[in-house]
Amino acid sequence: MDRLQAMVMFVNVVETEGFASAARKLDASTSVVSRLVTELEDRLGVRLLTRTTRVIRLTEAGAAYFEDCRRILSEIETAELAATGTHGAPRGQLVVTAPVLFGKIFVAPLVLDYLLHYQDVNVHCWFLDRIVNLVDEGADVAIRIGELASSSLQAITVGKVRRVVCAAPAYLNRRGVPSHPDDLARHSTIQASGVSSSPEWRFNGEGRQLAVHIQPRLTTNTNDSAIVAATEGLGIVRLLSYQIARELMEGRLKIVLAEYEPPALPVHVVHREGRHANQKVRAFLDLAIENLRAESSLQ
Repeated sequence: MDRLQAMVMFVNVVETEGFASAARKLDASTSVVSRLVTELEDRLGVRLLTRTTRVIRLTEAGAAYFEDCRRILSEIETAELAATGTHGAPRGQLVVTAPVLFGKIFVAPLVLDYLLHYQDVNVHCWFLDRIVNLVDEGADVAIRIGELASSSLQAITVGKVRRVVCAAPAYLNRRGVPSHPDDLARHSTIQASGVSSSPEWRFNGEGRQLAVHIQPRLTTNTNDSAIVAATEGLGIVRLLSYQIARELMEGRLKIVLAEYEPPALPVHVVHREGRHANQKVRAFLDLAIENLRAESSLQ
């Protein structure tokens, strides 16, 4: 058995979610792909895949072996590129994930710039307001806002953002400017569940943490729609500072209760590969880190 070839077959079966799809991608027969993966399992003495008529799933041993295979194959590719003098030419597929609005404002322009520079790379953007598991879901790079849980992932800090309470000047002129978080009970509020689904807004002040229960007039699952409602004067909204940087600059929104804000949240670029990052990942990291650190709304 060609061990390296079997590893390539196994990785492609997992990534394409099937033997037939892997065979098509590799221009091989399904029987050859199936045979090599079975021989690989026999050689290792463990079951890597659970096969049913409909789906193929990794076993616990298979999941660990899959990550090792990906790393080994990536290192081989990097070594070959270096040996042939094309080490500086990223290629392949890159998967990048970020929160929806952060992706729209910052990551999408970065990806366009990246694609213009590197013609042999394809990029998949997953802009989602949830934490994407890089290992389980196969993403290469993620933007994370907030403190990070302990993990084997590599993280680079590129900025920080504030959790701010704001409203349109017209609304504040009409209803008054709150001077204390408790004043929010007398105001119309907008809840953006993309930031937090909790009906409580937490503040820091008077030497302790303050929790204010709100009853929003509008609850929406997108930050975009919450921003529109706030700029139209519907009420007070809580968002992350980068999300409303333009509205603040243009005077369409105004921050209130700034002295009660909780500590700022760090912004990280996260990836799996560490110092073994291949060229497509390394090139994107370099571009993202430089540009995000230069963004005034993230500093």
